[in-house]
Amino acid sequence: MIRVLVSPMSYDEAIECLKGGADIIDVKNPREGSLGANFPWVISNIGKLVKDNGKELSATTGDLEFKPGTASLAALGAAVAGADYIKVGLYGVKDVNQAYEMLKGVTKSVKDYDSGKKVVGAAYADFSRINAISPFDLPEAAQQAEVDGIMIDTAIKDGLTLFDHLNSDQLVRFVEMARDNGMFCALAGSIKWEHLDALKRISPDIIGVRTIVCEGGRQSKIRRELVERLMKEMRL
Repeated sequence: MIRVLVSPMSYDEAIECLKGGADIIDVKNPREGSLGANFPWVISNIGKLVKDNGKELSATTGDLEFKPGTASLAALGAAVAGADYIKVGLYGVKDVNQAYEMLKGVTKSVKDYDSGKKVVGAAYADFSRINAISPFDLPEAAQQAEVDGIMIDTAIKDGLTLFDHLNSDQLVRFVEMARDNGMFCALAGSIKWEHLDALKRISPDIIGVRTIVCEGGRQSKIRRELVERLMKEMRL
């Protein structure tokens, strides 16, 4: 079964996600980018709500330049604030060696605090537009860094989607590479209703969304009825 991760940026939106039945609540701040980081106290407050409802909490640490120390400290902050999954965007990472160094620091920082926390390395489908590492170079580095999962998102939110940059065969390959290296896999990137059937065939472990469950675009509010609709569609 594909799990659905929904990304609120506020406590009120988290309530909408929970009432809509989302599997994982992912705290982010879209105003700061694709994987924009929110404040520790927002993560903590939403985390208490999420745990009381028996769900898991994810948090993003930002679309990060190649700064392993900064990334490690941000990841530790998210872990301390209560996140079960800590997602690190490799925005300014150019190659496998940089990805390894960045993710290894994050993994050590998080796992030394709590070995049960899960680290997720995120590459971008539109990597060529931002001169970043290809998603297909990520599995090797992530496996060596002992990361738990890897994902693809889109860096530039201009209306283009995951499927505008990568086709289904490429996404299947990424999912297989993740699993061959002992990691789970997530796919995100301005996913639309018409993409759901293809995602079911590709069968990642998790899909991540925001825009599709907002009332009028990524910066607007999440609505529970749209979360409910998404959950029903993904369970068909």
